[in-house]
Amino acid sequence: MRIAVCDDDPAEQEQFDTALHGWDPTRSAEKFLSGAALLEAARQAPPFDIVFLDIYMPGENGMDIARSLREISPETGIAFVTTSREHAVEAFSLQALHYLVKPVTTEGVVEAFRRLTELRSRQRERISFAVGPDRYTVFMDQISLLENDNHAVNVSLSDGRRLKVWTPFNELAQQLNGSFLHINRGIMVNMDYIVHMETDICTLQDGSRLPIAIRQSAAIRAAYDNYVFDRLNRRRGL
Repeated sequence: MRIAVCDDDPAEQEQFDTALHGWDPTRSAEKFLSGAALLEAARQAPPFDIVFLDIYMPGENGMDIARSLREISPETGIAFVTTSREHAVEAFSLQALHYLVKPVTTEGVVEAFRRLTELRSRQRERISFAVGPDRYTVFMDQISLLENDNHAVNVSLSDGRRLKVWTPFNELAQQLNGSFLHINRGIMVNMDYIVHMETDICTLQDGSRLPIAIRQSAAIRAAYDNYVFDRLNRRRGL
């Protein structure tokens, strides 16, 4: 298993080592003092299984590093480490495994690995649709956005692919799970990819800025807030 800890403070890295060895003395972590060094190492095979990432580092933002890491290695589990819970909801939007408040404890490390195991064992929902003469099957959690396009639907995936699906928008929408939110006529977003929601604009991780139906904006925001808090409550300790 490939484990990484990224923190600009060597003393905090040693504290992490103590917590990790309290769970399993045979485990070791690759240590990085900057997000840039972490991302460079992440490009090497095999991918990291889990990264414990400090949010506050000089000249760097751990949230931005996490987004770049997601692009390099979507399968890597991310556990944020910080001094406060200020970014807990944003961490959720990045599908973080855990959110640890310093000092890191063995209990916190154990919980992060438990969630990693649970995530990997969980059955991921799939969806199939026609794209031209071909038929594609993707994991539902890979879909970030659906946009109606006349008689077709443009489906955006987390890896940057964009597929034109020749299925009526409403018919395709009925196949989706509760992670998706209808924010405007012909626009549905996967709430796990939302990074910011304003009164009239919804921003996704890839930078897409999507219009929200003004008359329904209060209900849309309430639905998103309920989704976030329900998920946070199910993730004990986050």
